[in-house]
Amino acid sequence: MVLKIRLARFGRRHAPFYNIVVAQARSARNSKPLEVLGTFDPNPKTPLPTRDDDTPVEKLQRYKDVKLDVDRAKYWLGVGAQPSEPAWKLLSMIGLVIPLNRGKKVLLAKEEEGQARIES
Repeated sequence: MVLKIRLARFGRRHAPFYNIVVAQARSARNSKPLEVLGTFDPNPKTPLPTRDDDTPVEKLQRYKDVKLDVDRAKYWLGVGAQPSEPAWKLLSMIGLVIPLNRGKKVLLAKEEEGQARIES
């Protein structure tokens, strides 16, 4: 039984909301998961201004809301659940997995090949 940590989409059209779930790899995206680890809201939110802060609302830093049960995520990663690519990006932002640098590795390999050709 191969397990995946992935995103299950909920919400409305043009307003997605995702649950971070553990499910079997061959099950459908929105089928019943084994466990819901957290939520991810990709729509940027603007924080409410405080009374002592005179910063205009337009200049406040917007954020995307991620809620995750870190202990359960560590457990499932330890058991062998494989994160999907979007889930991997979220887990790497939190610091649970090493970030993916796929594009940089390819560029570095091409540069090394080019330098080897120049030297020979």
